Amino acid sequence: MITKDLKIAGQSFHLTLTDHTITQVNSLKSLYSTAYEDPESFEQVSAEISSTIKQISSAVEPEINDENLDELIQEIIKIVDAKAAQIQKQSEEKIKKPSTKKSKK
Repeated sequence: MITKDLKIAGQSFHLTLTDHTITQVNSLKSLYSTAYEDPESFEQVSAEISSTIKQISSAVEPEINDENLDELIQEIIKIVDAKAAQIQKQSEEKIKKPSTKKSKK
């Protein structure tokens, strides 16, 4: 779980990202890609995008108003992407580290 304090449009918010919320953020990114790659599919995925955004925004206290929702979602996506990059970097470092265990003879 990730907790973070955000400031959006001069107002402070407390964000709690659970694994479920992170999954929703990744789903939203996928929906955005689908809508971007195939503009004709936008109508089909727009309701799902809206629903996913509402679910993600529920991870923030206090409740945010609609005019600042886009900025909030952008910030959350940045946080999730940064965390994913950090995890990827750590796993790559673990793979590169030589084993320090001594073998028995």
